[in-house]
Amino acid sequence: MIRHATVGDVPEIRAMIRELAAYERAVEQARATEEQLREALFGPHPAAYALVAEDDDSGGTVGFALWFPRFATWTGVRGMHLEDLYVRPGARGAGHGKALLAALAAICEENGYERFEWWVLAWNEPTIAFYRSLGVELLEEWTVCRLTGGPLRRLAAQAPAVGDPAPAA
Repeated sequence: MIRHATVGDVPEIRAMIRELAAYERAVEQARATEEQLREALFGPHPAAYALVAEDDDSGGTVGFALWFPRFATWTGVRGMHLEDLYVRPGARGAGHGKALLAALAAICEENGYERFEWWVLAWNEPTIAFYRSLGVELLEEWTVCRLTGGPLRRLAAQAPAVGDPAPAA
């Protein structure tokens, strides 16, 4: 079963984020706290949304998808960015990942989102093969850029003052 996450799911979502980070060989980077996730998903101005997959027999949480809206300047239409998709190893192959993606695609259709995009690690061949089986287009001509830590602070220190917009005439 796929359903929208609730506040009560936050501990399991955080645990799965850590499991995903361990699989991606970057567990030290998964620092989000339950409090941060609660605020991001269920605060007054949500930054993201989540779906959870439950095992039909046990009812236990076996996967999740965390996403947020984005905007495409070229098309002038919103889209969806999938930040994380994870299914626990013992539940893989049972259709939970495909069901989560299908539910997200349905959210895109319901909201008029024209694009549904996410990243996948280049070395993650099993996942890439799964995505290809769904008809996903891999945009190999694009490279992800990330600015963090010292380089982010140094660039921010060079920022000009940003004023308010001029009043309308």
